[in-house]
This record gives sequence, structure tokens and C-alpha cells, in this order.
Amino acid sequence: MNKKTYNISKLHDKTSTVLLTTALIIIALLYLFPLVWFVLSSFKPGSELFAYPLSVLPRNPTAGNYSDAWNSLDFPRLFGNTLISSVVTTFLTIIASATCGYAFAKYDQKWLSFFFVCIIATTMLPTEVIMNPVFIVIRKLGLYDSLAGIIIPSINTATGIFMFRTFFVSIPDDLVESARMDGASDGRIFFNIMLPIAKPVILTLSIFSFQWRWNDYIWPLIVLNNPKNYTIQVALRSLVGAENINWTILIASSVVSIIPLLLVFIVFQRYITDSNATSGLKG
Repeated sequence: MNKKTYNISKLHDKTSTVLLTTALIIIALLYLFPLVWFVLSSFKPGSELFAYPLSVLPRNPTAGNYSDAWNSLDFPRLFGNTLISSVVTTFLTIIASATCGYAFAKYDQKWLSFFFVCIIATTMLPTEVIMNPVFIVIRKLGLYDSLAGIIIPSINTATGIFMFRTFFVSIPDDLVESARMDGASDGRIFFNIMLPIAKPVILTLSIFSFQWRWNDYIWPLIVLNNPKNYTIQVALRSLVGAENINWTILIASSVVSIIPLLLVFIVFQRYITDSNATSGLKG
């Protein structure tokens, strides 16, 4: 390669890098702008929220909206209810999905294959279609207006089972057979060998499951009736009146509600980035 060709190639690479970086910055600003405006609006007094012309920065910033929000809602109890339902559901989802995925991947039974197809087929149904029969079952079981009523129906996810089955299929069967020849039971093989190997899948599904359950709104709204059992998302809905909405409290409360998810994102940022790059998932 002569010097002229080398310089043209170097200039082309530099131009491509500048264009891609510029496009990335523009897209990042487009995504970031609504969130920044939302957070800044939480510091605006009510008279500025819808004043024309609209302004991004608050002219008279105040933290009173947060104190009013804190006095309007019982955040410790709401965070406690939401945290319990999210953590317990996530833990049980991992156990249920891993055991089902392992059985579908390593047990050679025709009825299991048929059952797996039926489970995957449920992903084609809108969630709203199964809400009515699930609600009837929850009432019959006496779980209406309880955290168990929003936890139990959310444990089983076809997405989680599919993720674990796909991972366990990639594990050689010789590993399982060798463990059996050494006298290990199926339970010991699963918990001592397979589950530790599946750590990347466990972390990915845990992050998504926690996010889904923390933001879940429709099902808790249907099942929960007592304000003492409300999750944070249902409690935010209670701030919206039939004829009047206190926007300053609602916006400040909404900002507070996303802080735990923001902390989860900061702690598990690397895993979230990796999983987003390799999968497209739906709760």
C-alpha cells in the first residue's frame, strides 16, 4: 500500500468515526432530553408547569414538590410492597424457569416437546386475553387483594423458560452422563453443576424480571384493593383524581419511584448492556 492510498484510508476512517460519533451523540440527546425535562419539571412550581412559552429550566426552582409528595404517599411502605413483590417474583421466576428449561433441554420425552411448544405459543397471546381467567382463579384461591395475588401469576414466563432451555441445550449431554456415572442424582446435577454454569442467563433474566415487576401496573391495579397493599405504580395512579390532578406532586412522586430502578441500572449496567446487545425481550 503506497503512502497516498494509506492517507486516503486513514482520512476515510477518521471521517466515519466523526460521523458515527456525531450520530450517536444526537440519538443519545434525543433519548435523554425527555428524562432531563421530566426531572427538571419536578422542581417547578405549579404556576410554571404549563406556562407559555414552555421552558426547560425552572425559573423559580423549589424542592417543596418532593416534600409534598413525601407527605402525600407512604413511600417506605410502598417501596416495601413493591420490593417484596419484585424480589420474590424474580427469585421464583429464576427457579421455575431454570428447572423447566433444564427438563425441556435434557429429558428426551415427546410429550415434553409438545408441552414446550404449547408454552412458547402462549407468547402470541396478548396479556389482556388471559387476565380474566387468571383473576377468577386468584379469587377462588383467596389471594385477591394480597401480594401473593400479584406474585404467583407472574412467576411463570415463557421467555425465561426459552432462555434457559436454549442455554442448557448448548451444554454437552456427556457432562450430565458423567455426573450420573459418578453417582450424582438429578437434583444434585441441576443445583451443583447446571445452575452455576447458567450464571449469565440467571443474571440477565433477574435484571429483566425485576424491571418488569417493578413497573408492572395493570395486574396489581386489578388485584389490589386495600391501599395498604398498593405497589408504587398503583399508588401513583391514586394521585390522579376524576376532575383534578396535582401535577407537581405526581411528577415528583414519579421521579422518586424510578430511583430504585436507576440504582439497579447503575449496579448491573454491564450485564444490562450485554443482554440488550444479544436479545430482544418482552415482559
